[in-house]
Amino acid sequence: MSSAPRDQNLDLIAIPRVVLSRAVEMVQTMERAVVGDDRVRTARGNAWEAICADRARARQRDEVRRLVAALAAGRAAERADDRATSGGAALETALLKASDALLQTSDATVR
Repeated sequence: MSSAPRDQNLDLIAIPRVVLSRAVEMVQTMERAVVGDDRVRTARGNAWEAICADRARARQRDEVRRLVAALAAGRAAERADDRATSGGAALETALLKASDALLQTSDATVR
């Protein structure tokens, strides 16, 4: 069995925590000295930057959706015009052929 008291083990565990804590404090102090107190990154600042970035991405997505919808509507209008134009021409051609056929039939019956 170990003859070391339990308190001695706790001190060994606490030492790295203290060293780490002091190191973090030193890094924070250096950051404030280098970039200034007003430019130190905080959780609140990071959250606000994330919110702003999300809003910017949402605006860009909406703009792209509007552009795609406008392009699709323009393309659909072009297709409708093409169909109306080609459909009208096809109908006119069909009517002319039908009238010619009727005229030929009537000419044949008259003879």
